[in-house]
Amino acid sequence: MSTATYIFGIIAAVAALTVVVELLRRNRLRERHAVWWITGGILGLIIAIFPSIVDWAAGIAGVEVPTNLVFFVSIALLVLICVQHSSELTTLEDKTRRLNEESALLTMRVRALEDQLNAPLTDTSDKE
Repeated sequence: MSTATYIFGIIAAVAALTVVVELLRRNRLRERHAVWWITGGILGLIIAIFPSIVDWAAGIAGVEVPTNLVFFVSIALLVLICVQHSSELTTLEDKTRRLNEESALLTMRVRALEDQLNAPLTDTSDKE
């Protein structure tokens, strides 16, 4: 690997970590979402600083081409992020449905009460 490749890898990893930290700081990203991105950024930074780690890990995992291991780990990280988001989306859909149902019931109760108030008053006393 050339020196430019090392520098590019380090700059890319630091840029990714900087973006995640800045999003956290501005409250545009929650901590539970940032965990996987920070993990990926730190792994990218470690690999950029020590590229021989990929060769070592590929040897341990039995992967012939170290780049394939990098792709596999990257895809696995993205799948974990997708699963986390899907889980949270399902929870939010359930909460939204429940809130809509409660709102509809409350609207029905308010309309019924308004109808009772607006109904013509009938005199129930005996007129003889």
